[in-house]
Amino acid sequence: MSGEHDGQGASDGKLATAAAVSKIAVMTCGGDCPGLNGVIRAVTLDAIAHDIEVFGVEDGLLGLVQDRIGPLVATDVVDIGERGGTVLGSNNKTDPSRFRTGKLTDSGEPEVVDMTQACADNLSKRGISTLVVVGGDGTMSACKLLVERGVHCIGIPKTIDNDCYATEITVGFTTAMTTATEALDRLRTTAASHHRVMVVELMGRQAGWITLNAGIASASDVILIPELEFDLDVVFAVCEKNASAPRGKRCTVIAVAEGARPIGGEQIVERVDKTSAEPIRLGGIGKWLSATIENKTGIDSRYVILGHVLRGGVPCATDRILATHLGHHAMTLLRAGKQNRLVVLRGGILDDVEITAAANKQRLVPKDHPLVASARAVGCCLGC
Repeated sequence: MSGEHDGQGASDGKLATAAAVSKIAVMTCGGDCPGLNGVIRAVTLDAIAHDIEVFGVEDGLLGLVQDRIGPLVATDVVDIGERGGTVLGSNNKTDPSRFRTGKLTDSGEPEVVDMTQACADNLSKRGISTLVVVGGDGTMSACKLLVERGVHCIGIPKTIDNDCYATEITVGFTTAMTTATEALDRLRTTAASHHRVMVVELMGRQAGWITLNAGIASASDVILIPELEFDLDVVFAVCEKNASAPRGKRCTVIAVAEGARPIGGEQIVERVDKTSAEPIRLGGIGKWLSATIENKTGIDSRYVILGHVLRGGVPCATDRILATHLGHHAMTLLRAGKQNRLVVLRGGILDDVEITAAANKQRLVPKDHPLVASARAVGCCLGC
């Protein structure tokens, strides 16, 4: 990792008196991922070293709404960097602006209230001046509402999907990509033994970063991502060519993102969770594609859905370092008097942008991205 960088965006942040920052809170939001504990550790230890009192918010935005906020000391975090998950807990269903009370209205609908101001009050009554938020695009959208209520926020991007706006990498992505690669490597050996097609469905929502990177790393025969609609006939042709090879592997490994879809087709939705801030749950493309290939070509096909395996486990060294790097830079911004910024990494250089700029935005794989060209150059089929 390169050193810190005073980017153009950093000079645009709201200024506060650095000496006035005596208490902060740290919160992990959204889906969990490896490396979150490393961020908590870095922020807490850095703050304590500069005589700043630290509080932890339990279970993300849910804990902020419910006022579950407690102090953090060095012994709470000193040895958590190598652990997966988050010791603070997280929640990916809570939207403070549309919080479900658990009651029903007179019309029988779930009662929804705006708890954004309550969140701000829960911080201010403790004298907490800044909230360090570790999350993805959905979390930054919630931060926008908090900022509008006067809460100063510093954002740190995390998600296995690597789709946070303005940063080239997020905490958790590298570990998830490595886990996916190892799984694809293992599945190739069993696919080769039985001369099968093995379809492996990977997480990523609307972004294909995990699938593209893991597919290249594992030398997958076919890589299908949401950003590039695929032609089924092209996929069939690859499977049939490999199956008919006179010698060699005689199998096909397909890495498919959960949000991928054929030309003219629709994404497959596993379910709709109306209790979540993001109700659409993608899933099922792996099963559908495996059955479609077998029905069309007659080649024995199997599918595997890695799912939450990608979120679990200990963080790799790169994610531990990135978590420390981003956490420290967040505190450097805070001590410099900057507020309402999102820490980002671009071109290997630390920078920051306005936190509200990341709200409701995703970083997707451009069709002309160098990795797309690299995949094609080594013979990976992208389905089109």
